[in-house]
Amino acid sequence: MKYFLKEVAQHQSEILAEAIGTFILVFAGTGAVMVNQISQGAVTHLGISCVFGAVVAALIYSLGHISGAHFNPAVTLAFWTSGFFPKRRVLPYILAQLLGAIAASSLLLLSLGRVANLGATLPLNSNWLQSFILEIVLTFILMFVIFGSGLDRRAHIGFAGLAIGLTVGIEAAFMGPITGASMNPARSFAPAFVGGIWQHHWLYWVAPILGAQLAVIIYGQISHGFRDFKE
Repeated sequence: MKYFLKEVAQHQSEILAEAIGTFILVFAGTGAVMVNQISQGAVTHLGISCVFGAVVAALIYSLGHISGAHFNPAVTLAFWTSGFFPKRRVLPYILAQLLGAIAASSLLLLSLGRVANLGATLPLNSNWLQSFILEIVLTFILMFVIFGSGLDRRAHIGFAGLAIGLTVGIEAAFMGPITGASMNPARSFAPAFVGGIWQHHWLYWVAPILGAQLAVIIYGQISHGFRDFKE
C-alpha cells in the first residue's frame, strides 16, 4: 500500500488525466446512447458511433501528452506487457479509469434517469459466445492501430488521434448492434456497476484484454519484438 500511494503521489497528474479522460469518454459515449432513446432515435446508431470515435480522438489530442491517453484497462495492460509502460503504474491507471467511468455513469443516472440501461453493453439475444469472439477481434484491431499509429516511431506524426478515433467509430458502427462494441472494460463496467446490469459482464473484461494481448503478440512479431519502434 505504501508503494501504491507513493506511485499515485508521484504521478498524480497522469492518473488524474486518466480519470478525467475516461469520465469524458463514458459521459459522452454512453450519454449519446441514453439521449438517443430519450429523443426517440434523434441521435441514431451512426451518430452514437461518431460520438464515441470523435471523443476518443479529441481526448488523445488533448491528454495524450500528459498520460498517454489510455482510458482503457485493456490498453494499459497491453502497454505494460509490450514493455512501454511500467508495472508499478498499471493499477493506479486502471483504478483511475474505473473511478472516472463510474462518476460519468452516476452523473448520467442523476441527470437523465434510468434509460437505455445507462448505455450498458449486452450481447445481442444473450449470445455471449458470439460477442466474446467479436470483442476479441474488435479490440485486437483497435490495439493494432494504437501500436501502428501511436507508438511506432516510423508512423506519420500527428495522425494517431485521427486513426484511433476513426477505428473506434467504425467498429462501433458495424458491430455495435451485436456486441455493444465496447473494446474497453471501463466503458462497460461503469453502467453495469451503477445500473446493476451484470448479464454476461465478464466477457467485456476477458475479451478486450485477450484481444489487446493478441495485438501485442502480432505487432511484436511484425516489428521484430518492437525493436523497429526505435528506428
